[in-house]
Amino acid sequence: MVPDLVTSGLPLPPIALDPVAAIVFLPFAALIGLYVAWSDLRGMRIPNGSVVLLALVYVLLGPLVLPLDVYGGRLVHLVVMLIAGMVLTALRVMGAGDAKFIAAAAPFVAMADLMLVMVLFTATLVAAFVTHRAARRTALRRLAPDWESWSRTKEFPMGTALTITLTIYLALAALD
Repeated sequence: MVPDLVTSGLPLPPIALDPVAAIVFLPFAALIGLYVAWSDLRGMRIPNGSVVLLALVYVLLGPLVLPLDVYGGRLVHLVVMLIAGMVLTALRVMGAGDAKFIAAAAPFVAMADLMLVMVLFTATLVAAFVTHRAARRTALRRLAPDWESWSRTKEFPMGTALTITLTIYLALAALD
């Protein structure tokens, strides 16, 4: 079971994602996530190829580590989140790359873990936003002076928070 992360002393419920599946998915998702975060920071874009690759990790490895009914059901998550993401992109709530990444990441998340993932995303989004905004006002900016994300004041490279969320979730599930 994941260590108690709630300050009230109540333990978190067990994570629904099978630990073996999480262990198999984690290295691939983390490496793809590093590339996605870097691409989003550098150019405010999440390349389609990285999103397709993340989806392929689930499509190819999922049947090996999940029961087929669970595997198939989670593919529905991808479709539902892709449609929801398209709507949110049309409403200019988020970028298309963010929406596609969320859709590709959706099958990795067990529905029973949705609240945990939302809490993780909220925390990582706040941390990533504050860190990014603070770093662009310091000498750290000189390490990557050409990054598009430094100059976009009304936009934020949300791919960083999305990839960190998926990686932490899979790591917690692997430790469960």
